[in-house]
This record gives sequence, structure tokens and C-alpha cells, in this order.
Amino acid sequence: MKMGSNEVLFRQQEPAWFVSLAILGALYVAAVAFRILFLSHLVLLLPCRTTDLRRRYGAWALVTGPTSGIGQSVALELARRGLNLVLVGRDPAKLQDMADTISNTNASVQTKTVVVDLALIATPQGDEALRLLRQAVAGLDVGVLVNNAGLAKPCAVYLHEADVEAWVRMIRVNLWALTEVTAAVLPGMVERGRGAVVNIGSGTTKAIPSFPLYSIYHASKRYVAQFSRSLYVEYRGKGIDVQCQAPLFVETKMTMGVAVSRKPRGLFSRLMMPTSDEYARAAACWIGHGPLCMPNLGHRLQWCICHVVPDYMLDVLVLRVSLWHRVIFQRLRTKRASRTTVINDGVQPRKQA
Repeated sequence: MKMGSNEVLFRQQEPAWFVSLAILGALYVAAVAFRILFLSHLVLLLPCRTTDLRRRYGAWALVTGPTSGIGQSVALELARRGLNLVLVGRDPAKLQDMADTISNTNASVQTKTVVVDLALIATPQGDEALRLLRQAVAGLDVGVLVNNAGLAKPCAVYLHEADVEAWVRMIRVNLWALTEVTAAVLPGMVERGRGAVVNIGSGTTKAIPSFPLYSIYHASKRYVAQFSRSLYVEYRGKGIDVQCQAPLFVETKMTMGVAVSRKPRGLFSRLMMPTSDEYARAAACWIGHGPLCMPNLGHRLQWCICHVVPDYMLDVLVLRVSLWHRVIFQRLRTKRASRTTVINDGVQPRKQA
């Protein structure tokens, strides 16, 4: 009894500010713990089975930007899974090379190529190309659409430094073309009552609060995420799965351009930045599993970490990384300019190792 009265007396002597801070601290710890547990659950939430995409959605898949990077790997992975391919890009020679590669590795897979320069969308030439695209897919059982084509250039620059036309090209490809191609393919999916639309966004729109020096790119990819989410709600009742895949860094020519080292990468490095083939295998498994995903496990782990770090710290860190990218790209531009000058002067440059 005496001990209980002492406890009451001790509590009465605690100042109000101490109690307030204790409550705030407990709430903060609880919130952080909840976010960690919730995101850890997402990390472990893997598709329980591999979907037969051809049987579930249709015999054909359409892929934009299929001649390099993620688009090339996704096209090859879909062909490996038995889907016929409609390849959409701006370079007819590269498209034909890609079609030949698919035919040589998967004899039963059919391919069609459609030449469309997505940077010309909303121009008379772009309108004509989209008309040809609609004709190409008419009558085909296009069950999977992968909107992969995207522009990240100009890279690591302030908004006022780049030419306006460069921003316009980026917006046309990343935003307008994705919308137009989706609108061209959706009617057939609605008529058949099945289909999957996969829009390749960017993990930066979900993992970090800002992406300085990549502002237009970041904003265009946020549109992709919001556009996909709304379409997911609109069309899921019609049997169509719309999904935004939001990868972080994937090993492609673009990302390797800012790599510090050319040494063979270890297991941890491969987990954090997978190759495009590794990403494509995971991406195909995630088709149809929710409106938003990060197919790669390492990317989801990075997402979890970023959700725990305060936004102001992420802003400072990302700005420093972007400024570092800026220096690297400026050096690359200087080298290219110097090589062009040498060639124009009639001097053949020596081969670089």
C-alpha cells in the first residue's frame, strides 16, 4: 500500500512537458514500427504462382521500345513464354533484328514490326503512325501491352539549361505516347473481356519525395503511376489488369553510363541493380498482381529503407547524387564534342579501349 502511494506521488511530480514528449516519442516509434512491418510484409509478398500469360490474356503482346534495355529483355521473356510479339519502335533495322532474334530463339513465335517515332506524337507524322499501329493490331488477340518506351534525356540538368524542344520530346514519349498507345489497344481488350496493360514507370516516384535535376522525367513518371492506378479501377471490372511497374536502377546502357567502376559486380550489387534480363523475368511474374509493383526484391528493400528515412534527408542525399551525375554527364558531353571536332577536322580518332 505504501509503495503504491509512492508511485502516485512520483507520477504527480512528473512535469507535463515530459509526459507530452513521452507520448509523442511513443507515437513516433509505433508509426515507424508499423511502416517497417507493413513494408516488410510487402517485401515478402511474392506472386504465389507463375501466370500463363497467353492463356489468361491472349496470344499476342505489344511492346514499345523493344530494341534495347528493359524493353528488349521483356520482349524476349514474353516470347519465351509463348506470346507472339508486335514490336513498336522508330528504327526499322533494329526492329527487324529484334524480330529475327525472337524467331531464331523461338521458332513458334510470330512477330510483327510497326515503325512509330513516339517523339512525334501529337504531330501529323505521329497521327499517321498511330493510324498504322491501329491497323496492325486490328484482328490480333493482343492480350498484353507493355508501354516501355521512355526518354530520360536531358539528364541531370537544371530546368532552364535544356532546350524546350528536348522537354517536349520527353513529355511526348513518356506521357502522351503512352496514353495514345494504351487508347489504341484497349478497345480490343474490352471487346474480348480480358487483357493486361503494363506501364513501366519509375521507382523514384514512390521511393523518394523528389528527384532534382530530373524534374520533368520524375513528373512524367508520376503521371504514369497515377494514370495506371485510375485505369486499374476503371477496367478491372471488364477483365483487364492495368499495372504500373516501378523499377529503380536496372543495369542498362543508360545507367551504366554513370557507373563508377567497370569491375565485375558482386551479389549485393546485382541484388540492388539487376540486369535487364533479371528484371524482365521478375516483371513477367508480377503481371496481373495489383496496380503497382516493384518486381525486383532488391528494389523493394531499397523502397523500405527510403520509407523510414525522413524526407528532408532524402532530398539532400538525392540532390548530391544528381549533382554527381551532372558532373559525369558533362564530362561525357565534352568527350563527345571533342571527338566530333577531331572528325570534322579530318583527323581519324584512335580506337578507344
